[in-house]
Amino acid sequence: MNKHSLWADAVARNPGHSRWYVERFRQMAANGADLVGEARLIDAMAARGATILDAGCGPGRHAGHLHAAGHTVVGVDLDPVLIEAAEQDFPGPRYVVGDLTDVTLPADAPQPFDLILCAGNVMGFLHPDTRRPVLAQLAGWLTADGRAVIGFGAGRGYAFADFFADAAASGLDLQQAYSTWDLRPYAEGAGFLVAVFGRA
Repeated sequence: MNKHSLWADAVARNPGHSRWYVERFRQMAANGADLVGEARLIDAMAARGATILDAGCGPGRHAGHLHAAGHTVVGVDLDPVLIEAAEQDFPGPRYVVGDLTDVTLPADAPQPFDLILCAGNVMGFLHPDTRRPVLAQLAGWLTADGRAVIGFGAGRGYAFADFFADAAASGLDLQQAYSTWDLRPYAEGAGFLVAVFGRA
């Protein structure tokens, strides 16, 4: 689908953008920043040895943490620079370069998934015309009782009300909504959303 994400547009404008992003998080990790709160939540929700998809995995910190916790993890990202960094810094998960809109997972990748994590404002980077196809793709990758956990911030061009409507139209059933990854209650006007969905 020829609908560029905002991330792809940023890379096209600045070819060094991806390398800067990788080094930024490497430096944050070196300085002791807590960068895996999202992954800890997913691990707490998962049965031991669960199959987990990190959708928009970036340089792999969440996928790596979940792999180290004993899960079978696949990470997908459209940026080959980020995937290269993930393979270097967090080996173990199966990493795939591809656009969430239309990527085909390798036949030997574990699927469907017990849990899907979509963090890092991935939703805010999507081209508006690809939002529902991506959400439908996530729904289709879930086991019958699997859950998708999607988090992103307000003010990124994707109103939460529109997101809820798109998710419902794409085969996802909202189960819980929070305003932070440590599960503070969500209320209208919140600056961040963490939404937990099952298959409709």
